[in-house]
Amino acid sequence: MSEIEKTEAERQARYNPAEIEPKWQTRWDASPDLYAAEGHDSGKPKFYCLEMLPYPSGQLHMGHVRNYAIGDALARFMWMRGYNVLHPMGWDAFGLPAENAALKNNTPPREWTLKNIAAMKAQMRRMGLSYDWSTEVTTCLPDYYRWNQWFFVKMFEKGLAYRKKSKVNWCPDCQTVLANEQVINGRCWRHEDTIVELRDLTQWFLRITKYADELLDGLEKLEGWPEKVRTMQRNWIGRSEGALVDFAVDGATPKNAKADLRFAQDDTCHVITVFTTRVDTIFGATSVQLAPEHAVAKAFAAEDAELAAKIEALLEEQKKARESDALGAIEKHGVNTGRFAVNPFNGEKVPIWVGNYILADYGTGAIMSVPAHDERDFEFAQKYGLDIKRVIAPKEGGEPELPFTAEDDAVLINSGEWNGLSCAEAQQKLAALAKQKSFGESTVTYRLKDWGVSRQRYWGTPIPMVYCENGHPGVEPGGVVALPESALPVFLPENVEITQEGGSPLGKVSEFLNTTCPVCGGPARRETDTMDTFVDSSWYFYRYTDAKDSAAPFASDKANYWFPIDQYIGGVEHAILHLIYSRFWTKVMRDLGLIHNDEPAQRLFTQGMVIKDGAKMSKSKGNVVSPDDMIARYGADATRMYALFAAPPDRDLEWQEEGVAGISRFLGRVYRLVTKYVDVVSDGRSPHLASRTETDQALLRKLHQTIAKITLDFSGRWHFNTSIAAIMSLINEIVAAESDIDAGKASPAAVAEIVRNLILLLAPFAPFFAAELWEQIGEQGVVFRTHWPVADEELAREDEIEIPVQVNGKLVNVVKLPAGSDEGAIKAAALADEKVKARIEGKNVVKMIVVPGKLVNLVVK
Repeated sequence: MSEIEKTEAERQARYNPAEIEPKWQTRWDASPDLYAAEGHDSGKPKFYCLEMLPYPSGQLHMGHVRNYAIGDALARFMWMRGYNVLHPMGWDAFGLPAENAALKNNTPPREWTLKNIAAMKAQMRRMGLSYDWSTEVTTCLPDYYRWNQWFFVKMFEKGLAYRKKSKVNWCPDCQTVLANEQVINGRCWRHEDTIVELRDLTQWFLRITKYADELLDGLEKLEGWPEKVRTMQRNWIGRSEGALVDFAVDGATPKNAKADLRFAQDDTCHVITVFTTRVDTIFGATSVQLAPEHAVAKAFAAEDAELAAKIEALLEEQKKARESDALGAIEKHGVNTGRFAVNPFNGEKVPIWVGNYILADYGTGAIMSVPAHDERDFEFAQKYGLDIKRVIAPKEGGEPELPFTAEDDAVLINSGEWNGLSCAEAQQKLAALAKQKSFGESTVTYRLKDWGVSRQRYWGTPIPMVYCENGHPGVEPGGVVALPESALPVFLPENVEITQEGGSPLGKVSEFLNTTCPVCGGPARRETDTMDTFVDSSWYFYRYTDAKDSAAPFASDKANYWFPIDQYIGGVEHAILHLIYSRFWTKVMRDLGLIHNDEPAQRLFTQGMVIKDGAKMSKSKGNVVSPDDMIARYGADATRMYALFAAPPDRDLEWQEEGVAGISRFLGRVYRLVTKYVDVVSDGRSPHLASRTETDQALLRKLHQTIAKITLDFSGRWHFNTSIAAIMSLINEIVAAESDIDAGKASPAAVAEIVRNLILLLAPFAPFFAAELWEQIGEQGVVFRTHWPVADEELAREDEIEIPVQVNGKLVNVVKLPAGSDEGAIKAAALADEKVKARIEGKNVVKMIVVPGKLVNLVVK
């Protein structure tokens, strides 16, 4: 061989992702059906694999890559297992960042968004991600947001969408209302340093509370969801059983209508309604306490300027506590209003206080204070010298230290005719009496509030409502009228001046604002608020099943085939916002008759974050690593594999570029090894080995153990880091046996089986790389459409097992035994171990607990 030929051969034997990956991406782009799912009449089992769709910010970072690499590996594995796989992608394309960019760069939001989508889509293609782009969804386009509007009208007709004036969360930076779920520790979810204000505004709401119990109960069925996510949702829904009790304001003249007493907390304010989970302690109530913004507190303040100033000071303390995230630990301050409320159970007058730790938007904004049996109330009472009345005690008697909060095995005392009742029995009987006497009732309250979906911004779905100026039968002048389906979509106008002042920019577009009433034909004005962007992401995954449907959001038969999602993948930060909204939307669509399923996703996986410089990788932190840079240096496959290898997928990953370089070097080793034996593989194809050499046996055992491990890792455990480590271990063993292979001590058939299956094992993790090597060894067809290898159980059986040995529950050593050792052999090996003997010397072994294949525990005295 000449020097020129030798140099060319060496070059060809080197792994060069810059040549390999564009070559294969060009081929895949030329096959648009490569990743397309088969129809819902497919005879294969279905698998819906989905990663949460991104906001088109303009550039992916390694946090995105990790999420998508997990889903991509799983989708490819399921294709190789013979499943009909749906693996789509789209864009959560409405939202404030586009408006902010428009203000900053003088670029229309639509132009900015679509440009970013094109850039990010190109990045995804360069990563080799296996998305079926024929199902692509872009939420800012009319063919999608038309159906947001359709759903809104349907909800309005069902009483699930309504408009009311209430206290709402206002972000002064976003210049818009936020849903409760978008307020994190008193701050805007988009602006960590911006304190959210409370304002009285008329807004549109979706009645998510109608489904509160179903949302809560349904969590028990979501066994494939992380427990931490289910716990977060349980806590957010916050179901509390208790009673509403009306304390009449002393000296006020009650109204006749009960509804007015309970719910019309207006300036007359004759009644204070409290919610309590412990109505059994009501005889111990020594004050009623109000939030600074409670209607009764405002009414008192309107009559007393000095009191008004004190209440305003309490409100300022509350706001400052929100600023410092210290609301839960706020130093409790209060103001005595000088007024009294009447306990309806015993007629006692108790003082009315205003407290800085009582929140207007929690419960009724008023509490009854029972200091003997509540830690918070006890602290407040001691500080201000309020009465402390003991009204429950242990059943067996005695006076425990206060506050005594026990409920089980406790009975009422100092409670008149109710003395001696258990707490549970008293709660039922006292609530029943309150209902009978019309001053209260049993109730269930929720922390969950209805979803405020109005946004005073431009870049969102127009709300499909108009206000008829003249009115007509059933609608007062200025009343709300829903648009008919034939009037949808209400197009979002373009070339709108974007401002952050004076409400929605749409209110300044006369051709949008002024319209006609669809019922009477008279003049009307459009709603200028747009929908919360979480509306877009609440149902997008259903649209993927029928993305081009122009007659409906989707065809029910297609959605019913694919749903529920078999595997949903995304960040735990969406546990409350997106995931609870999407569960609500699913139940609404079920009740509309569109789908059969109750929940959107059967299994959920929340991947860990990518950390760099001690913080989550994000543009706002300035610590983003672009996958483009990594691809340019090391290739897409090495970049993806590092994201899967560097840490278990549910743990945070500390970014190290050297790790990507290490994966690249590993792929280079594999490439050299496979290309070296191309001729051997081509000559040695044989489905069965008539006889095996010693080298064959050792290498094939390692191969099939690796197949078994990776198959198990994909089957719910997702230990992709150990899967890749197992492939590395297999390569090490092949390299160690390379001289024997070269010497003819391994049969061509064994080498062919090992190399072929090695490439298949790599296919989900490094698709470009696997496709190139598959072609080089002369195989036909698409590598990730080839059937996943099946482990030979006999070959995969471990020769040796490791058993941890504990003494009184503490690990002493790990002993190795032949695979299949029985319990007697395991006990004997444990007792014969030198470290174990030293630990139990002079002691009596009273029991040996053997968990086969797991551990041995010696109980000694």
